[in-house]
Amino acid sequence: MPGAVAASADADPLAAYTGQRLVWEECPFTPEKGASDAECARMTVPRDWAAPAQGDDLQVSISRVSGEGDSHGVLLVNPGGPGGHGSSLAGRLAGLRPGLTQDYDIIGMDPRGTGQEGGEEDLVCPIPTSELPQDRPLDARDRSAHSLAEHRRFPQAVARSCERQELTPYVSTWQTAHDMDLVRALLGERRLNYLGYSYGTWLGAKYGALFPSRAGRLVLDSSVNWQGRLQAAFEDFPRIGQRQFDEVYLPWIVRTHPEHIGRTTDEARATWERVRARYVDQGMAADSYDSLFVGMGSELRWLLATLAFEIGARDLAGAEGQSEQVTVPQRLRNRLDDRARAVFGVPTAQVTVRMVVDALGDEDNGTTNVAGTRFAVACGDQRTRSADWYRRLSEKQGPKAPVYGWAYGLSEPCGYWDGAPRHALPRLPVSVARHVLVVQGEFDPQTGYEQATAAAHRAPGISFLAVEDEAFHGQYALGGNACVDDEVERFLRDGAVPDRRSCPGMPLPGEDTVHPVPGPVQDSSAEAATRLSAVPSSPLREGARAGVSAVNRVTR
Repeated sequence: MPGAVAASADADPLAAYTGQRLVWEECPFTPEKGASDAECARMTVPRDWAAPAQGDDLQVSISRVSGEGDSHGVLLVNPGGPGGHGSSLAGRLAGLRPGLTQDYDIIGMDPRGTGQEGGEEDLVCPIPTSELPQDRPLDARDRSAHSLAEHRRFPQAVARSCERQELTPYVSTWQTAHDMDLVRALLGERRLNYLGYSYGTWLGAKYGALFPSRAGRLVLDSSVNWQGRLQAAFEDFPRIGQRQFDEVYLPWIVRTHPEHIGRTTDEARATWERVRARYVDQGMAADSYDSLFVGMGSELRWLLATLAFEIGARDLAGAEGQSEQVTVPQRLRNRLDDRARAVFGVPTAQVTVRMVVDALGDEDNGTTNVAGTRFAVACGDQRTRSADWYRRLSEKQGPKAPVYGWAYGLSEPCGYWDGAPRHALPRLPVSVARHVLVVQGEFDPQTGYEQATAAAHRAPGISFLAVEDEAFHGQYALGGNACVDDEVERFLRDGAVPDRRSCPGMPLPGEDTVHPVPGPVQDSSAEAATRLSAVPSSPLREGARAGVSAVNRVTR
């Protein structure tokens, strides 16, 4: 078996792992058009780094895009999650930013629990249909005792099933950070450089905290508060999602879709509520409709939600089918058509209210297996809040953030998690902080700007680059923002601290200029209204950002 560990009589319990030979072969996944070719290997790791002689070994998949220049070493990349496969990300990033390979071998990794990209998950939590909500469709705004009990069935079932799995206690950030350090050792590197998105910022920061002498340059993009609580990042979804919806999305849809949506944000919000009611009348769960607008962290996710919104509004106006196609930027039409075919079976121009209801109306139906890595890590890294605490959070967030505030606190499996953390996760020390660059979009709906600044305030010496008026998730290489890309690559190449505090964000879909919105970025140095078109869009970039956004969503 490639990468197998032979039995060893060596007194060092880790010698068999650190002495293994990686065998590079063809990857099992199909790379996207434009991605660089990668090779893959399987690495054997102990089930438990704290007790390597106990339990069966695990296999972790890694990928490599070899550097072409005078290498600075290796750059390990992670898309987040927890639970996102990273093997294909190496080739995507090399295809998008070929200059990276002049300085680094780019290494992807499928973290423990996720299996091998292109194959099956290792940590799967089977849930009997009888344990799922029985009275559907669900609406979290219904605060009756029966509705609350039905909403709790799914998170209870997830926690119960995942905690039963033998692998669960060994799928954690602490264990994965040790796997990362084995990658470094097997590649013969003194230091590990790193680029992580979303949850990947937590993973990278904890690697730096656990292995400070081995941490190289760390880019933490779209950051959680890696000096605080990981679960707080998920708990913040209702607030930051509502901010994006109110301050960015509604003004955009008024500018771009006024005919049936409305010409003011108040009109658009009222139309959104009427469309919600229309879908519910047709049999869709209100929670399912709401979830379309949660975590709109990519252009494709943004436009898919808009597709359902506009189709519903046309239906209310008696205009469904009277236009050849809904309003979609031309450069994204083919990609959105592909997504529409996957979800609805037809291109965007042919999607109807009935199709939306049929595809999304009962999203829990038939669910039997849940990927468990997200919950093992998010609920197992640190102590969790109780289910009653999350219910109170729902009552607090609902009135302020109605799109997702009512639902989130009722749907978080961490509230039912019983297991205690096995290992402490230290904070990032000052010695590592000076080698860290945090990049954060102002209106990111998946990792809030305030999460990133809270981490920065507790890590003196880090570099911080804000992206003004940016509405999407994942900045470097994924957004086509030349300012961000240049600053990140200067840092990775030379360790250069950005000479600016912020970059201007990119225009929203279908627009060619940025419309500034008051927000948390203060004392900016960016020209926010500048048109940015230096980096052309591409299906590879759009797909890469959509993938990073998808693995970092909280809704199921």
